[in-house]
Amino acid sequence: MVCRPARFLAAALTATALLTTAACSDDDADADTSAIGATPLAANSPSAAPRLTEAKARQALITEGDLEDDWTRVKDAATWRDSLLIGKVDVADFLTAKANAADCQKLLDGLYSDELLGEPSGASALTGFEEQESRLLYQVASYRRASLDASLSWLKSLPVKCDQFTATDSAGDRRTVQVTESSVPDEGDARQGLHVTVQGTSSGTPATLTLDVAAVRVGSDAITVTAGGLDGDEDDSVEDAVKKGTQRLKDALAQS
Repeated sequence: MVCRPARFLAAALTATALLTTAACSDDDADADTSAIGATPLAANSPSAAPRLTEAKARQALITEGDLEDDWTRVKDAATWRDSLLIGKVDVADFLTAKANAADCQKLLDGLYSDELLGEPSGASALTGFEEQESRLLYQVASYRRASLDASLSWLKSLPVKCDQFTATDSAGDRRTVQVTESSVPDEGDARQGLHVTVQGTSSGTPATLTLDVAAVRVGSDAITVTAGGLDGDEDDSVEDAVKKGTQRLKDALAQS
């Protein structure tokens, strides 16, 4: 399974510009005084958003205690890859909307590389857990706000664009992929969920990979949870991870 992440600047510049203008209008004012005065005003701006650092990203990671059942944390989650996700999308499946094939290819590649929301623009951290034949990957990362919103909108479009399609690997083995929307707890500022199944063969034996995916935005940061495997879906565990993970991210951001 896939187991693989300015408003403050604008406010600071505005505050600095206002103070500099005031200083220029006072012939007796000292230029260094206005520069020093700009710092506390910008820092107290209501538009200033807490920044996700590497330390805070690690602090926002969930633990085994946040998940029900018998999940065990692993050390090699960053190296997880599932061969059932490797394949070239058959464009012939898209008779009237061939452009959608690119979105379905992007989905498979994103699941395989653990970058469904794109490449993080700032701090990021991830952790992973195993339970028998299932895995759960949890990621927290900082993104550019516009890119993050676009990624969530893209995820929302996939159950329509990629409801069912075929992908073929380098050996000629074909996989049938189905994508539906899944519910996500009402956490964070925005959220999106997907349920993905991939039917194919693993080591010559018929196999079905089932994945539940959830992404939740908190400001310009986001958590992404991907869980499942050959044993079936893990929607309950994804729900736990979303609820506990969103709060952990908020708590980490709130710390000075």
